[in-house]
Amino acid sequence: MTNRSLKRAALLGAGLFLAAPMATAADQPAPKLGPNATPVTADTTFLRQSEAPDYWAFASFVKPQFTTSACSIAAVTAAVNGLRGLPENAEDTVITQPELLEAVADATWAEVSAEGGDGVTFDQLAQFTGSTLAALGMEGYRTETFKPTAADDQTLGQLREILAANEMSAEDALLVYFNQGVVTGDWDGPHVSLIGAYDAAGDKALILEVDQEWYIPYWTPVPVLLEAMLKPTSAEHGVLEGETGGFVHILR
Repeated sequence: MTNRSLKRAALLGAGLFLAAPMATAADQPAPKLGPNATPVTADTTFLRQSEAPDYWAFASFVKPQFTTSACSIAAVTAAVNGLRGLPENAEDTVITQPELLEAVADATWAEVSAEGGDGVTFDQLAQFTGSTLAALGMEGYRTETFKPTAADDQTLGQLREILAANEMSAEDALLVYFNQGVVTGDWDGPHVSLIGAYDAAGDKALILEVDQEWYIPYWTPVPVLLEAMLKPTSAEHGVLEGETGGFVHILR
């Protein structure tokens, strides 16, 4: 939820990158993704061999977050567009992130999601998702939350049960609040995206990433996803310090 490009620009402005030292082996660029994330382009087997209803319903509606703090808006917009499907009439548009924000008319969500905003807490994600359903007239839907507190076998079992149930149809959507760096191996901070598939045999979940300046969808092992939900947000993220994650489930 914090702009890495702005951080680098600030360092440039401070003169910290004006003179680059001679590169050594230790200075070589880090890989785009660490060992806990596999891009969907490198692992397509499950999507080709399974029905994967969530992937086909939601992937086309996942768009880049429209500010560097708007991951929650991007994920919720993708979820409700996927649940509602492509409009039948030519004059009807697919709702955009700014349009959704205007429809919900929540000043706090707008403020924390603006460029340079703080980003949302887990509880705010649940609240704003519920407000979205009401604002769009989606009366047949409601939200449930799953906020794990321990990295034990029982919690892992619950996580897998939720993912498996969600994989059965595209009539529900699963938003995930997690520490992105635990999965990608890079930026350490809270983030929101959408679950796109669950491969039970491989024990891995597909994250439909909205942070598309940096990533495309990637698979991660379920134990890693739990670790990413449980890692508290660091102090550098201000009001989000100590925040942990989980699922916000939209279902009928």
